[in-house]
Amino acid sequence: MALEHQSTKAQSALLSTDLLAYYRHISQADLSIVDLETTGSLAYKARVIEVSVLQASLANGIQFQQTDLINPGVHIPAQVTRITGLTQAMIAPAIAPEAVWPQYQPLLTTGVLTAHNLAFDYRFLQSEYQRLGQTFERSPSQQFCTVLLSRLMLADLPSRSLPKLVEHFGFDVSESHRAAADALACWYLAEYLLRQIQQEPDEVILQRFGQQWMRLKDAAKLLKCRKDEAYALLEKAQIAPRLSRSQKPLYRRGEVEKVFWQQQTQQLSLL
Repeated sequence: MALEHQSTKAQSALLSTDLLAYYRHISQADLSIVDLETTGSLAYKARVIEVSVLQASLANGIQFQQTDLINPGVHIPAQVTRITGLTQAMIAPAIAPEAVWPQYQPLLTTGVLTAHNLAFDYRFLQSEYQRLGQTFERSPSQQFCTVLLSRLMLADLPSRSLPKLVEHFGFDVSESHRAAADALACWYLAEYLLRQIQQEPDEVILQRFGQQWMRLKDAAKLLKCRKDEAYALLEKAQIAPRLSRSQKPLYRRGEVEKVFWQQQTQQLSLL
């Protein structure tokens, strides 16, 4: 698999064997784990008010962590204060974004950029650097989202939110929804899952990957067809989905991949 062309967004279109190769590669790398606390969920109008970057690897453990409050000169919504505990008074003496982000650029561009729900943090990093007239980009091969790996490795947990995973595994971190604690929790999760990727035989990991629950649109990406065509193929193969909380069908990755290989075999037989 050409790792440099695989983004986290494209993982649903990859076969389990390709995903295993990708994560085996990640398990050997140095990680720069980032967590951000923000004033909202939309990067184009909300701002980062706390950042933490933790650098670690399976070979050497935690090497470094830096955390800073940031004062972007905006109002902190009451809901954000309720969730994070961060107040206007706490942010007031903090340093300005234009002083913070140049300090963090070397940390954020070293090793594999890692986060729990990386797409969220990545959008905010790009937005903050864009406000300074700079571009922030990391190649897909240097990005690692622990949410995506937890969906593969922990398919049947009721929740894969970071606070719930901290509770499930009993990770020794302080309160959730603060950047330093969440970056540390993300590292503990990455370490736990990547060690299994390193140490378990291929067949064991692939069997676990096969338990992942996929949305119909993701199954369609893997099958390389439209959603309606994917639904028909899965129904013909007598694969019964389970329904999500929003009453949308979910399919086991392993069963979807069986259909994929059946389609490949049929196409080859017609040549």
